[in-house]
Amino acid sequence: MEKSAPREALGNAFVELGKEKSDLIILDADIVPSAKLEKFKELFPDQFIEVGIAEQNMIGMAAGLSTVGLVPFAITFCVFATRRVCDQIAVSVAYPRLNVTIVGNYPGLFVGKNGATHQALEDVAIMRAIPNMAVVEPLDAIETREVVKFAYQYDSPLYLRIGRDPITSFLPEDYQFKLGKSYTLREGKDLTIISAGYLMQEVMEVASLLSKEGIDTRVVNMSSIKPIDKESIIKAAKETNRIVTVENHNILGGLGSAVAEVVTEEYPVKIKRIGIRDVFGKSGSNDEM
Repeated sequence: MEKSAPREALGNAFVELGKEKSDLIILDADIVPSAKLEKFKELFPDQFIEVGIAEQNMIGMAAGLSTVGLVPFAITFCVFATRRVCDQIAVSVAYPRLNVTIVGNYPGLFVGKNGATHQALEDVAIMRAIPNMAVVEPLDAIETREVVKFAYQYDSPLYLRIGRDPITSFLPEDYQFKLGKSYTLREGKDLTIISAGYLMQEVMEVASLLSKEGIDTRVVNMSSIKPIDKESIIKAAKETNRIVTVENHNILGGLGSAVAEVVTEEYPVKIKRIGIRDVFGKSGSNDEM
């Protein structure tokens, strides 16, 4: 299968959207090369605002722009898009329920050896806890493209978690993203693995290995973390009786917690959360992480 980086798809999607939408505004916190925004900046200079390393100001600016009919996307690294600006997001964006999309690049451990200060292991937990905020982690380039289209027309706060490194494309070209809905990549009756983003490559490999041992494994792409696909989770619990979650995030408050909340309230079954176990990260390659 072909591999491509979600951040590349992000930049390309903005360019395509910019050709049609003059009200699209990109606000950048000094990460143009990292977020692959060079072409958009070149083609649409009047729709691009370089804020610099001033993420709190960027959120306030995005909020203001949204109140005058523009559609802002505020872009920085995940860790600075959430921890650093949590109060501004809650008060200026989420409370008034403004049409602002916050794009976090470089999620979790995979930040190109930048280490613990740049590793966002709490961002999903933070954003899930803020009312009116949707949280989405696209799987691959195809889903990233579709999520950007969706975000433009979604008239409420949205947090996108966009991967840095190339990942196998698992979704079909005609895939259409739906907020609050998952996508089953592989059917199975003995076990369900639920994941999102970069670790899906390992999840699919594990599912193949388990099948050789006679364990029929269902794999679900849960890119919409909030709102989450309760129907799909309950169905998996009833049909496979076991669920494993795999995430590039702390197991406290992330995808695993979101799934466990549904399972314990709706249809209790055995559940195992695989992720960062309440520690800070370290510097290293993706394989080492």
